[in-house]
Amino acid sequence: MPETVSGIDLSRIDADVRPQDDLYGYVNGAWLRTCEIPADRVHAGSVSDLRDQAEMDVQAIIMAAVTAPAAAGEEIRRIAELYSSFMDLDAVAEAGLTPIAGELADIAAVTDRSALAALLGRLQRTGVSGAVESYVSSDSHDARRNLVQLTQSGLGLPDESYYRTAGFAEIRAAYIEHVDAMFALIAADPALRASLTGDLDGIGKRVFELEHALAAGHWDVVRRRDVESSYNLRTFAELTESAPEFDWAAWTSALTAGVGRPGPEVHAEVVVRQPDYLTTFARLWADAPLADWQVWTAWQVIRRRAPYLTDDVAQQHFEFYGRTLTGARQIRERWKRGVALVQDLLPDAVGKIFIAEHFPPQARAKLTEMVSHLREAYRRSIADLPWMGPETKIAATAKLEKIVAKIGYPDHWLDYSDVHIDPNDLVGNYRRGHAAAHDHQLRRLESPVDRAEWLTPAQTVNAFYHRGMNAITFPAGYLRPPYFDPSADDAANYGAIGAVIGHEIGHAFDDQGSTHDGDGTMVDWWTATDRAEFHRRTRALIDQYAVLSPRELPDEYTVNGEFTIGENIGDLGGLSIAMTAYRISLGDGESPILDGFTGAQRFFMGWARMRCAKVRPEEAIRRLTADPHSPNEFRCNAVVRNIDAFYEAFEVRPGDALYLEPEERVRIW
Repeated sequence: MPETVSGIDLSRIDADVRPQDDLYGYVNGAWLRTCEIPADRVHAGSVSDLRDQAEMDVQAIIMAAVTAPAAAGEEIRRIAELYSSFMDLDAVAEAGLTPIAGELADIAAVTDRSALAALLGRLQRTGVSGAVESYVSSDSHDARRNLVQLTQSGLGLPDESYYRTAGFAEIRAAYIEHVDAMFALIAADPALRASLTGDLDGIGKRVFELEHALAAGHWDVVRRRDVESSYNLRTFAELTESAPEFDWAAWTSALTAGVGRPGPEVHAEVVVRQPDYLTTFARLWADAPLADWQVWTAWQVIRRRAPYLTDDVAQQHFEFYGRTLTGARQIRERWKRGVALVQDLLPDAVGKIFIAEHFPPQARAKLTEMVSHLREAYRRSIADLPWMGPETKIAATAKLEKIVAKIGYPDHWLDYSDVHIDPNDLVGNYRRGHAAAHDHQLRRLESPVDRAEWLTPAQTVNAFYHRGMNAITFPAGYLRPPYFDPSADDAANYGAIGAVIGHEIGHAFDDQGSTHDGDGTMVDWWTATDRAEFHRRTRALIDQYAVLSPRELPDEYTVNGEFTIGENIGDLGGLSIAMTAYRISLGDGESPILDGFTGAQRFFMGWARMRCAKVRPEEAIRRLTADPHSPNEFRCNAVVRNIDAFYEAFEVRPGDALYLEPEERVRIW
């Protein structure tokens, strides 16, 4: 038998740091001191390493497709030709800016708002952003059916706070300059200058001011987490009555052109996520000059198509969205961007090959076993909770039993036979690929919700819980070291991927997931007393996180405890339950001492290693605003200090930096 390894990378440990003071720094300190973030990256670490590996694997798949004979089949040819259309620099340069000339001319030719609404819908179907975005998901009040969901959009900056917060004043100024620069590049082509509406002087300011007015109606990140206020069922007639200034019929009919059904019919019922935003948008649609909306729409086209145009346009796009917003030092190599495009438009075509080459059956079997142990650990935890009453415990256990686990890859792959790929038409490929994906989403409305359906590619490096399906998903791209190592002892695996499994299951019982039952329908299955106690405990966790400041940033930058509470509940519950699952996996056996560490120590070290990351300051600031996850150091240290088993594993005592008095430790699951 092969020798069991600990799963711990000893070379990354900083022996000058005590785990009782800083587990994250102890496990990762040597690496953190020497790591240099690649120039084309905004972060480095465990997730970045997995994504780099998946990227290289997919590149190998693509290059094999490029050199494959014609007999390899249409899907292989489609992969090869899409990639080739991006990598053919001569063809891209020769095309210049003409790929967007028709769209810009159509915008300039519009003479009324209804026509612009229809054009906006047509553009959104092909991958351009709109002021309102639509997507298909399950109905929160009847999880058996899919419905169109309408949500706020329209901003070129990451979030509404960027338009109002003093700390982002420099970003706002840079954004206006960037819009000016992009329009100047487009206008340098005489054939396109005629397609731009009006005087270009101050065009960035015009775009910004319109977006600033839209942002004033946006809900902030905390308010958007409220699942009850975000559910507003409307008939099409009610939608048009609530925001009559916008031509919803024209817009929706353009969105549904690919499925052969009228827009009002497809949108007979919709869920409006932020109803007062729609009111703000519709009034602005009527009040702002048509020419301003034309300029804004042209900007959406330019912004979304820029990465697929000439090098100067793509580089200018990077200068703001890469360098200014996130701190990246250089644009990613072209082959990497080409791989990303193939994964964006043909994910399952690549995914099925990725699975065959990189995900052995025994890995799925092992993960299935771990999910079983995590589920049993949750059963025991729910049964033993001192703060939850029997009625709520019965409902919680019933929901736990109904969770669908999707591991590695789907049983059915998407078919791309209707996606026309032309090796000489890069932007056209982007349009057609997005239109096909959009139409596929709309066709989901024709069938009941399929809880076994995969909503993410198998090669994705991430994991998910979907409360409308009550399902957890672990793509194969995520199931690699240091998250999951089949050759390693169980301790590190349970501390890493086991805690992730526990985290995703935990979302079924966080502040949002706990409002839905085992079928995914919004139902209050809690007693009032238990819900009040749950809120008291989550409030304590919010307060713990709200004072934390990332080590990359000045002290005035702190975690938004209310925004991150769902993920923090998932981390705390996931790691706690994973420890129970690890003990279940041991049965009557003892965990070995490996590399000088006990099983319990390696369990927590596996968690710390998995969370390892180094982030550029600009990106760290953006994440505090727009990412519901806490910074990685706190996903480690702020979690373990609430878990009694951590104190036992490392003999944490009063006076140690991570010590919390027992009564201050938050215990939820």
